[in-house]
Amino acid sequence: MAIILDENAKIIVQGMTGSEGMKHTQRMIDSGSQIVGGTNPRKAGQKVEFRDGVSVPVFGTVKEAMAATGANVSVIFVPAKFTKSAVMESIEAEIPLVVCITEGVPVKDTAEFFTAAQRSGKTRIIGPNCPGIISPGKSNAGIVPADITGPGRVGLVSKSGTLTYQLMYEVRDLGISTAIGIGGDPVIGTTHIDALKYFEEDPETDVIVMIGEIGGDAEERAAKYISEHVSKPVVGYIAGFTAPKGKTMGHAGAIVSGSSGTAAAKKEALEATGVRVGKTPTETAKLAHEAMASLKK
Repeated sequence: MAIILDENAKIIVQGMTGSEGMKHTQRMIDSGSQIVGGTNPRKAGQKVEFRDGVSVPVFGTVKEAMAATGANVSVIFVPAKFTKSAVMESIEAEIPLVVCITEGVPVKDTAEFFTAAQRSGKTRIIGPNCPGIISPGKSNAGIVPADITGPGRVGLVSKSGTLTYQLMYEVRDLGISTAIGIGGDPVIGTTHIDALKYFEEDPETDVIVMIGEIGGDAEERAAKYISEHVSKPVVGYIAGFTAPKGKTMGHAGAIVSGSSGTAAAKKEALEATGVRVGKTPTETAKLAHEAMASLKK
């Protein structure tokens, strides 16, 4: 089976009746995902009509939606100021997976709901500020375009949404087992290490591609984990080789202090464990092709 998300995923959308929720719910439906409901306390009992006669019921709460539909995934499209309460509602309902797309969520809020999820032990969070997760041909929870590539043997984990899409395209001939956009905020629910563990255990993944970026030490910690726990080939890319020193770039977590958190330092840490690191996304894809070819010899 695919990691985290498979063909048995029954998805509800918190914030489905908003403009972004409507747009991306339609895209998930088009990609074959089972969208079984949405939540909006003010519109409970209504139905939302999508293309091709698809009608999706709206529930007042996540708990009600789960009871009525058997939902096991929630995708969140609500404004940042309401995100904490939306995620907490899902945690309290004990839904197994929450995919939080919203950007601009205060770090304090994320820390609080992530801690609550850890304490409950029932809910995994992906995000916030992420594109979500896709297992091509099985399910798509989030905003990842489903037509970039089909099923295959490459597992992809990335801090960057757009680089997720680019790498999926660059290895489209190999195909993707699962692609996870974990987000670039300082506090996130699912880390590189979490994804590496899943990919290592996944019989449908042969090669792992890991995309990081400047700031923090997540990639250095992932390098240590790879050296101790991952036997499959891993190739990497670190966004930010040309970033000027002392300047905060892009994602909220892309903060560099001295030599710590630079692309060069992360590349060095990964290569010390045997991970081949490309200097561009295209070079990284080439390394992934070489890694896959070496497995067939």
